[in-house]
Parts: sequence; C-alpha cells; structure tokens
Amino acid sequence: MYYSSLRACANDLEKNGKLIRIKTEVDPNLEMAEIHRRIYQKQGPAILFEKVAGSPFQAISNLYGTNERTDWIFRKTIPLVQKVIDLKIDPFRFFKNPLKYIGTPLTALTALPLKSWHSPVKYGTTTIDQLPQIKSWPMDGGAFITLPQVYTEDPDKKGIMNSNIGMYRIQLGGNEYLQNKEIGLHYQIHRGIGVHHTKYKNLDTPFRCSIFVGGPPAHAFSAIMPLPEGLSEVTFAGMLAGRRFRYAIENGFTLSSDADFCITGTISKSKMKPEGPFGDHLGYYSLEHPFPVMEVEKVYHRKDPLWHFTVVGRPPAEDSGFGYLIHQLVKSLTPQEFPGVKEIHAVDAAGVHPLLLSIGSERYMPFRESRPEEILTIANHILGSGQTSFTKVLIIAETADAPNLSCKDIPSFFQYVLERVDWTRDLHFQTKTTIDTLDYSGSGWNQGSKLVIACCGKIVRKLGVSLPTDLKLPNGFSDPALALPGILVIKAPKIESISKSIEDRNTLKQYFENQHLEDYPLIVLSDDSTFAAANLNNFLWTTFTRINPSHDVDGVGDFIENKHWGCNGPLIMDARVKPHHAPPLIEDPKITAKVDLLFKKGGELRKMGIDYIPLNAKFIFWGQLFFSLCDKITFTPYLFFRCLLIDSAQYTERC
Repeated sequence: MYYSSLRACANDLEKNGKLIRIKTEVDPNLEMAEIHRRIYQKQGPAILFEKVAGSPFQAISNLYGTNERTDWIFRKTIPLVQKVIDLKIDPFRFFKNPLKYIGTPLTALTALPLKSWHSPVKYGTTTIDQLPQIKSWPMDGGAFITLPQVYTEDPDKKGIMNSNIGMYRIQLGGNEYLQNKEIGLHYQIHRGIGVHHTKYKNLDTPFRCSIFVGGPPAHAFSAIMPLPEGLSEVTFAGMLAGRRFRYAIENGFTLSSDADFCITGTISKSKMKPEGPFGDHLGYYSLEHPFPVMEVEKVYHRKDPLWHFTVVGRPPAEDSGFGYLIHQLVKSLTPQEFPGVKEIHAVDAAGVHPLLLSIGSERYMPFRESRPEEILTIANHILGSGQTSFTKVLIIAETADAPNLSCKDIPSFFQYVLERVDWTRDLHFQTKTTIDTLDYSGSGWNQGSKLVIACCGKIVRKLGVSLPTDLKLPNGFSDPALALPGILVIKAPKIESISKSIEDRNTLKQYFENQHLEDYPLIVLSDDSTFAAANLNNFLWTTFTRINPSHDVDGVGDFIENKHWGCNGPLIMDARVKPHHAPPLIEDPKITAKVDLLFKKGGELRKMGIDYIPLNAKFIFWGQLFFSLCDKITFTPYLFFRCLLIDSAQYTERC
C-alpha cells in the first residue's frame, strides 16, 4: 500500500484492525505517554487520540509498535528498496536475473523529489501552544516533538537535493524559551545539521530551518535512516514511500507538501538556551544542557492533521521498530561496509550504543593456533565508522566451530564467548575518548572509554549453571544470583564516592583470589542483584548502561604488561549507580493510578479489548481498594501497595 498521508495510513490500519481510537479526552501531560507505554508493552495496536486536552488536533502513536506492523506498513516498498540496494552492491545482478529486477529502475524514479503546486500542509496555520504539548516523563523540561523531520540546506549547495533531514528532538516550551516565539533543537555538532550550522556561522545569510511532523510514514523513518554520504533523505523517503517526496517553497522556506505540520523559522547562529531534561532511550534522563534556539516564523498544518509522536524510555520501546527496519534494509550491505563481518547486532535492551555484538572472520593465519587477529582489525573498523563509532562495549567473536551461531541469540552468544575468552589477552581499552551524548556513565559530557572483547579459539572452561555452593563474600556484599551461565551478579554496597567503589572492588578481589571461580568468568556488581538477574533485559540494561570501562572494569589477579591490562581470574564489571549518573525514568504514581481507570473493568480501553493485567493479578481487587483509600491518607502506603500490583522485577529498581 502506498500512503499519500499519515491519515491514509491510519485509516488503513484501522480498517485492518491494527489501530484503536481513544475517544476520551486525554491530558498530554504524562497521561498520553502512560497509555502509550502500556499498550506498547502489551504489543498492542497503533493509537489514535481523538481528543487531546488543550489542543484542537488529534494525535497518533505506536505505528511501529511491533515488527509485524512495521513490515505491514511498508509491505509493498521494502522488497523494492531491497532490490535497489542489491543492485547498488552488485549492478551485474540485473543481468544475471533480469526478471527479478525488471521494475527496479522505476523504483529509483520515485527517489526524485517533486516540486508541487498543491500543498496540503498550507491548508491552515496555528501557533506552537496549540500543538499537542506531550510530556512523557515527570522531570522533562517541557513538551517535546519526538518524531520531527528537521530540514536544513547546505549554504554552499542550495536546493533540496543537497538538504539534510534529521530526527533531532525539539523542545516546544518550558525553561527559558519564549512561548510561541522560540523552540529548542537538540543536536550534536557531528550531525548533518551541525555541519550546516558551522558553515552558516561564517555567513551573513540566515540559517533557515523547517520542521515537518507527520506525512507518509516513510518520511519520519527517512529522518533516522543512516544513509551514505551524498544520498539525500528526500530521495530515500520517496523510494520507501513508493511516492515522490513533494515539496513547496514558501517565504524562502522549504515545506514538505504532504506533512501534517510544518514549523518554519531561523536557527540562531550564536544564541543557546537550556534544553532538557528529557527522558531518553537509555532509560535515564538526558540532563539540561545549552543547545541552539530556533526563532519561529510560522506553523502550517494540513486539513484534519494528525500529530505523530512516540514515547522513548528504557528499551525496548517503539523506536526499536526503527532499528528493526534499518536492519531489514541494510543487512545485505554489512559485508560491504565492514569486510569480514558476518553479522552485527546493536543490542536494543542495553540502549543500542552501550553494547554491540558481532561475528567476524579469522583468515590471516589459518595454519597456526587461533587467536584474535583479523577480528581486531574489524573491531577498529566498526569503532571508526558512522553510528557504530558510538559503541561503548564491543564483543566480537570468530565462530568457525559454530557456523549457525547468531549474535542476535544473545544468551548463546554470551555462552560461546565466555567459554573461550582469555582475560589475559582479549581485553582492549580505548580511554579518554568520545561516547554517546546521552550516556552519563562516562567521565564527562561526551567523554568516556570503550572496551573491545575479541574472542576466538577452543573452549577453555565449562560455565557454571548454578550458584557456587562455597562462595564467600565480604561484609556488605550479598544476594549472589546467576544472570546467565557463567555470569554472577552480586549485590554490593551503595557507592558514595569513586574512591569507595575502588576500595570495595579491591576487597572483593582479595576474597576471590583463593576461591575456585573458574566456571564464572564474569562477575557483575549491582545495587540490586535480584533485579539485575531477573531476566535478560534487566541484566543487559543495568550492566552496560552503568559502566565506564576504564573506570568500572576490574578483575581478580589483574596486571599491566607493557600498558596492556588483563586479569587471571574473573572479570568484574561494577554496574552500580554512580553519584554522577543521570536519574532513571520513573512514572508519576498519581498519573499511573488515573490511567488505570481506562484499563480496568468499565474503562474505555478494557471495553475495546485492551486488557492491561499486572503480573501479580491476584492482588488487583484488593490493591484497587487500597489505592482509593491510600490516596486520601499519604503517598507512602500508596507507593508500597503499588509494588504488589506491577512486575516486581520492574519495580524493584524504583523502590
């Protein structure tokens, strides 16, 4: 199906039972986000909010809430785009199988943008404060646009074919922004828009910017798709939409004709204002920092528009659907982009950039005993390329003796690595380097370290599959738990200072020096070992979002040999919350209780078949009764009894 608008996509989803409407008026301040999160967690349908409090416009979310729905939305165009990519890799495929690729040149024609005289987006105008003011988390600095398409042009090469469309969050109000006159743009200087900003600073011409919201679903995806240098997002959007990207020029600004909304304005070349905090995709807040300001000129909208938004937070979340679709489209390009790589997997549950798994080749010296050589070259290539350069921990393995192993099977991949890894040889650190802006585990903003674990060879150990019976722990350490075979998680004292955390690890290392822990090559220190080991996602999230490798990776029997660090015993990752870490995302319990009413018996969403049932379902009746009583008494008992009603593993972190 080719969609000419977001409304056309919504109607098609509804017709096929993949979208629900919420007719009750909902507050965009936290309530809409809470509803979205619950329906996403239940792998529910797309959501159309008919009445958004304080706004005349409807809103839609959760389009990409399941991989199946993402595939369905782009069911006609994904195969066509994949064929274009196939021919890019090897143009001779056309001659080898002309029937398969006969329509591919026509697909490429849709990549050409089309200047249109009819622009639905110019139907009407509004103001920033009339847009749905969606705030997702209690500490957010204001309302944000979470699925914007931010359009700018290169001042040296004017025109739509030299444009950049990126997805950089937009703060609509709050902080020091002048209502309806200023909005904040969160982007890093290395992004496409950052390059444009740098060029405009040396020119007298205004730095014009257009922000599109909505339009055909392919348009939002094109803003996040990592494209090769020289390929414009508008060309990719046309191919994926199966329809040329239509645009118009108005008062010197480029408008997306098919967008639902378009905000035009000028980015200040020098003025910065505080942006944030914002509940981000790592599961923590990104904090308040100075970012560029856009001075708003006009806000356009089409007739009967839909405000397209998503809610980010601890992964997995709806934006995981973007990662899935990116992989579907570019998986055939991986060997070309990274020679020697068989598979690569940025782990969504760990926040994407904190952990990347890969399978590579070892072809350098096949006639001698296997040790990491080519995979180290591959690892350096991965850490030096595009988005993968933000990887914090890269685990790469050569798997010749397990040809069917996939790094997407995370438990099996960890087992394979831990059975073979040599901590005296296979650890490679990069210190005082750049990490993701949103990762606050480092030593400063954008500052931290990286760790490559490169592993190949024969099995050297058998992994423990149950807790060691004779494990001895020093005072303050308790509750050992098994996260995966060979991985122990231990509750450690709360960190009050960095020096104390080092002291704690030294104490633990002394205890472990004479204990037989060969079957447990990885030990993780946690504030709550029960929570961290409760399931795979908890382990991945708490471990890899909370370590700065150069500071928080330690080991039993550690040594330095010619500046190479290694250890003879188990590796220790200190995944406790540090004083400088950003706070985790926690829902407002009053909003949670209010939204409960929509999902319980008699609520609108319960009637429509969306049944939100907490895991400890036997407590629901008595818990709801206590909610109504405790709300009238004090917050503390209310919070305590809510622990009975939701996933205890999820709530342990919050209590």
